[in-house]
Amino acid sequence: MNYWLLKSDPETYSYGDLEKDGKAVWDGVANNLALQYIRQMKKGDLAFIYHSGEDKHIIGIAEITSNPYPDPKLKDGKLVVMDLKPIKTLAHPVTLAAIKADASFADFSLVRMSRLSVMPVSKERWDKIMEMGK
Repeated sequence: MNYWLLKSDPETYSYGDLEKDGKAVWDGVANNLALQYIRQMKKGDLAFIYHSGEDKHIIGIAEITSNPYPDPKLKDGKLVVMDLKPIKTLAHPVTLAAIKADASFADFSLVRMSRLSVMPVSKERWDKIMEMGK
């Protein structure tokens, strides 16, 4: 199993929206590196949902429920999507400030590449963020 972080603007689509919908197609990604990461996802992987914008925190966990596939709304095979479903909201959202304050996250993509919308999360970092979110 692999672990990921997916950024979403809560004004556009929040974790609450995902919970309400019960499932979603994760689309709208055009950045080449983010698309490479989506292509590496597998059904059953887990992802943190990070609210960007004013919130700037990890709010919940989702499960990837499909392997990546070409976006059916577009005629560009390079643009891929995947399906996901909500698992749970973190008891305490983990803020970007808290992550930046921890030196062990200094080389984490969330800190280093702030505009990247999809990124891998190591098992060690996943576990640490889960502990921070309890």
